[in-house]
Amino acid sequence: MANVLVCDDDKEIVNAIEIYLNQENHQVYKAYDGVEAINVLKQNDIQLIILDIMMPILDGIRATLKIREYSGIPIIIVSAKSEDTDKILGLNVGADDYVTKPFNPLELMARVKSNLRRYMSLGSLNIENNALFASGGLMIDDDKKQITVDGEGVHLTPIEYSILLFLVKNQGKVFSSSQIYEMVWNEEAMGAENTVTVHIRHIREKIEINPKEPRYIKVVWGVGYKCESIPI
Repeated sequence: MANVLVCDDDKEIVNAIEIYLNQENHQVYKAYDGVEAINVLKQNDIQLIILDIMMPILDGIRATLKIREYSGIPIIIVSAKSEDTDKILGLNVGADDYVTKPFNPLELMARVKSNLRRYMSLGSLNIENNALFASGGLMIDDDKKQITVDGEGVHLTPIEYSILLFLVKNQGKVFSSSQIYEMVWNEEAMGAENTVTVHIRHIREKIEINPKEPRYIKVVWGVGYKCESIPI
């Protein structure tokens, strides 16, 4: 069971999502605009947020930006805007996933489960096969879930961490965006390649001195991405 915050200015949608979350034994917290969502988040131990974009007072995009200033919990954006540019914008500001309205409730619950599983595993104190992974100055302590670059700590969201860890564990191997999505999200890509592209750009911005000339995560044009194997 997890504490899930559902925020949408349409109360019927919030109530409908609550029904499905309750069936999965999740505790639901409700909010109807971005300001209220942030207040609920600060006052409660929330593990995941389902957030609408078009809301009064503070919309979902600006709310996500504010939340990302202090929290890395999973955020799933639910919006009637289905254009790729809108999805990329949501992911750019820090959302982990994006579902368009009208949505299949079973799909939404599957994405909730996937994001919670990833988030909970990163926060678990009982991790098996803990290990230290490195490429040059990039170090990942998968026991403590800590990342450093040239000795400086780096903060990644859970999904960014999972992508980077996957690539670092498989240094030198090239993976397509679809392969990365399927390995990290544990579900079929189904056209979600842009999601991977956006998250990798975010990772580069955080770990690379010059993201336009990356040292660690390289593009193999027409094929995919790889983590360069660099001696320590």
